Amino acid sequence: MDIDSRTLDAKSAYKLLIGSIIPRPIAWISTLSADGVGNLAPVSFFTCVGRKPPKVSLSLQSKSDGVTLKDSFRNIRDTGEFVTNLATLPQVLPMHRSAAEFEPDVDEFDAVDVEKEPSALVAPPRVKGAPIALECTVDRIFSSPDGLDHVVWGEVVNFHVRDDIHVNGRIDFGALAPVGRLAAEYTVVDNAFVPPLAEEVLRERSGRRMRRIDGRGEEYSAVESAGWSPSGAVAE
Repeated sequence: MDIDSRTLDAKSAYKLLIGSIIPRPIAWISTLSADGVGNLAPVSFFTCVGRKPPKVSLSLQSKSDGVTLKDSFRNIRDTGEFVTNLATLPQVLPMHRSAAEFEPDVDEFDAVDVEKEPSALVAPPRVKGAPIALECTVDRIFSSPDGLDHVVWGEVVNFHVRDDIHVNGRIDFGALAPVGRLAAEYTVVDNAFVPPLAEEVLRERSGRRMRRIDGRGEEYSAVESAGWSPSGAVAE
């Protein structure tokens, strides 16, 4: 099947993108408003874009109404700072709940029962218990012509890394349980390999469906649920 993207509306294109670009790392973004209100939000349009200085990129859509700017973006724009916390399995529930569209005056750390930890070089706190947190200052912001999609590049000014996973200048990722995004679902990274793999391993896994660990049926799709929104928000 070939699908001409020029015939698609934004929602339809978004569905195809989030189901095709998988797994996506999740940046659990902590910010402060100009008035000092804490905010948390998972962002899976996220990657690194530089090494010296180290930089990350976030893409943020509007809220579910298709017009209102997300609190995370407004806070980043207004204060010039944010923290990218690593999303791992032990904190996946509050991370998921933080995708709800709370009112701007609600401190989302309190709303999803997550403790704050002071950052070293920026004002927004990091998530207590997150094994890695990248403290960032805004490098640049640019937006789509319609003003509905916004890209933030942030310079990482401080790496907070849990002591036990910092080994000879690298991250011992095998000690983590990082969570990624699959369309509107999640996945936990719990295996690693270096090619080549044994032929019997390839044969065993060829054509095998991904295993769900939430008890839902194999054909379940969160994109088709009532609580899903192309803004990335979830029903609280």
